[in-house]
Amino acid sequence: MPTKVDWLGHDSFRLSNEVVVYIDPWKLTNGDAADLILITHEHYDHCSPDDVRKILGPSTVILANAASIKLLEEAGIEAELRVVKAGDKSEVAGVFIEVLPAYNIDKFRSPGVPFHPRESNHNGYVVTISERIYHTGDSDLIPEMKGVACDILLIPVSGTYVMTAEEAAEASRVINPREFAIPMHYGEIVGTEDDALRFKDLFSSEKVRILSKTI
Repeated sequence: MPTKVDWLGHDSFRLSNEVVVYIDPWKLTNGDAADLILITHEHYDHCSPDDVRKILGPSTVILANAASIKLLEEAGIEAELRVVKAGDKSEVAGVFIEVLPAYNIDKFRSPGVPFHPRESNHNGYVVTISERIYHTGDSDLIPEMKGVACDILLIPVSGTYVMTAEEAAEASRVINPREFAIPMHYGEIVGTEDDALRFKDLFSSEKVRILSKTI
């Protein structure tokens, strides 16, 4: 049974099959109870306790980096909370998760200070349900992406804090998803659909799917 991929805006996705997986839930209007929630890092537009509460079920498991888990604990989130970092592998409700790093190489908030520093241990995730789905997190094209096998690639395209459309196209050629790539990180804060369309033109019109936001 193919996994249904819903883009919820920005970097937020719902993956549903026999289980329901959310990645970086933010600005949710409604939602099914989650079996698994994955949070890439602690920035407010990725780690949102208020949105996490909307989708908590009786057995929801949350995987995130240490800083995000601390925020959720401080917010009183009642769920099974697991700290994960690059190199970790986990299994939740029949879903297999591999954790990869996510960081900036040349996007800086001030000279020499990246928006997403490598040492902050921000995460990307490869989620295996019926397909292998790679959510890069907020990242530039980094060496660790080479050799990542995936069917579906979820990749940022807006620039400023993450890859530009040009950089995302280069990263997609490096990763080479077997099925298709889905652009993300636009329409909120920074970036527009024009970035997604440019990415599609630069990478492959046949291997890019631009999703409409699911409400």
